[in-house]
Amino acid sequence: MAVRISGVTLPQEKRIEAALRAIFGIGLTRAQHVLAETKIHADTRTKDLSEKEVNDLRTYIEKNFRVEGDLKREVLTNIKRLKEINSYRGTRHTKGLPSHGQRTRTNSRTVRGNTRHTMGSGKRKAAEKT
Repeated sequence: MAVRISGVTLPQEKRIEAALRAIFGIGLTRAQHVLAETKIHADTRTKDLSEKEVNDLRTYIEKNFRVEGDLKREVLTNIKRLKEINSYRGTRHTKGLPSHGQRTRTNSRTVRGNTRHTMGSGKRKAAEKT
């Protein structure tokens, strides 16, 4: 029996604590909290859950947390708002650059679209000697 919660099919062979993390918006801490509240043992495999336990998980998660589509929509609207008010973070999102203060002189190559596969490829050429 495939376990579906919030439109996500959970992996069958994983422990339920790890399988819950397949849902966008649920990490390790939140998964542990959900299992503690629903009184399900964390070492149980997803395929070994009873129908009642699956329903308990589904109702608890849908009632108490914003996950998957709703959460993604909220994140996108937050980013859109930052862009509209022309905040610094909004302009960094628009340019596709890091928005939390990381350096860009080195690192952040993938964000800048400069991926090097071998040493020296993609590197800017030095100015000509005069």
